[in-house]
Amino acid sequence: MANSVTSSDTIRNRAAWISALASFTIFGLKLGAYKITGSTAVLSDALESIVNVIASLVALFVIRFASQPADHEHPYGHGKAESFSSAFEGGMIFFAAIMIIGEAVKALINHEPTQQLEMGLLIVGGAALVNLALGLYLKRVGKTHHSEALRASGAHVISDVLTTAGVMVGLGLVMLTGLQWLDPVVAILVGLQLAYSGYTIVRSSLGILMDEQDEDILENLAEALRKNRVPGIIDIHHLRTIRSGRFHHVDAHMVVPEYWDVTQAHEVTHAFENRVVADYDFDGELAFHLDPCKKSYCSACDVENCPIRLQPFKEGHPFTVKSLTGGPHPTNQVAYDKSGSSQKN
Repeated sequence: MANSVTSSDTIRNRAAWISALASFTIFGLKLGAYKITGSTAVLSDALESIVNVIASLVALFVIRFASQPADHEHPYGHGKAESFSSAFEGGMIFFAAIMIIGEAVKALINHEPTQQLEMGLLIVGGAALVNLALGLYLKRVGKTHHSEALRASGAHVISDVLTTAGVMVGLGLVMLTGLQWLDPVVAILVGLQLAYSGYTIVRSSLGILMDEQDEDILENLAEALRKNRVPGIIDIHHLRTIRSGRFHHVDAHMVVPEYWDVTQAHEVTHAFENRVVADYDFDGELAFHLDPCKKSYCSACDVENCPIRLQPFKEGHPFTVKSLTGGPHPTNQVAYDKSGSSQKN
């Protein structure tokens, strides 16, 4: 496991370096295209690339920081730093969008002319191809190695490619029609698209920082729980997750037979936790609070030769996202008298 984690950290760090170097190159190309054309739309594309440069440098630091192991001050690790990075990137994108719209409105009012659009199109098109390759690479590494910062950067870079495509269409229309006002109008549309992109990135990052439930992640965990279920694991409920980068802490209540002693309950639970973590898509740990069945789960318990059974086994509780995150699911009610003995209602 340690070698796997180290290798994953190395790949994420390499991706962050590639992102930083590529972002500098792409920004240089777009800035050159603006100097040649004087196009407000190209300027808007270049301003977004400044965000890419800053965000890639921040991600480079954050990914190295997030890869540090858990310590006394950070018992769940440093992974949440990646969510701060992606939230910062989303905020920068939104800020750039406001700047772009402001510059475009000024250009629309002042009727600023454009020039040498053919050369500008070639340069911007080349930058878009480099950006496309970078965005796909970052998204793949981010998804494979569970890096929120790289996923956010990849999503931003892909949106940058779409932005550049819109700019190229705008420049083409100006060339075909001679209508100079189309250039700042395209820039305004680019700004609006970026503002929405920045909002979605910030919204997603804040969700992780606030431990918002992710249905896809919970379904993956539910599948691992279903796959490794054994007799005696009667019910799991009140499941909660804390995401810290690629490391997830999961706690839940687990119902086990009330006649099991501490040693047996511990051994079964510990083995179950290890198997689930091995089949889960993320690094993590499970912590179960054990609840005794209190003879109220008999028809959902498949333990053979149970000495306290009140009803025959019918069907086990399904481990779905809804059932796992909800409350307990007893199948029959048991009343206890003052002596502690039980009677079925």
